[in-house]
Amino acid sequence: MLQVDVTEPDSVARMFDETAERFGGIDILVSNAGVSWNGRLKRLDLSLWKNMIDVNLTGLFICTQSVVPHLERRGGGSILTVSSCMASRPAVGASGYVASKAAVEAFTRAAALELAGTGIRVNCLAPGFLDVGMGESLRQNERAWSLYEPSLIAGHMGSGAEAAAAAAFLCSGAAGYINGAVLEVNGGLRWY
Repeated sequence: MLQVDVTEPDSVARMFDETAERFGGIDILVSNAGVSWNGRLKRLDLSLWKNMIDVNLTGLFICTQSVVPHLERRGGGSILTVSSCMASRPAVGASGYVASKAAVEAFTRAAALELAGTGIRVNCLAPGFLDVGMGESLRQNERAWSLYEPSLIAGHMGSGAEAAAAAAFLCSGAAGYINGAVLEVNGGLRWY
């Protein structure tokens, strides 16, 4: 196992170099590192804001910039960024997370334009509430979950497997003409 700090260019470059050497190249990047610190705007500590921007956005930039030469050597490939339903549906107490994920979606569209001529596609997966990771932590917070649960039109959280299937599609040849898209995987989600 290789530990990587996505905010450190040397750490990321080492990861890609070792991966390419071990597997004979790189075809896909799924940039899924992310953190969320809750806090209303007036009380959110600047260090927490910076951490969300560093991991969620700068880490994405570093990983993308570092993987591009590997993908170009293969004649193209796929980059999948990961945003959140909250990028387009802000919530009170999540200004840093919402801002960073909205920026991920804008970065995705810009990177798709820049890299289109290289055979590299860049798309974004924007999950809703999933039963793993941050979604599971949210569900365990009864007070917060009582505010979000009614917004699930499907009546339940999505599974990690459902999000993974959408990610696999976006990275596959079946999505070969999809570039710069944001795919929401949320089972239907309304915001009150």
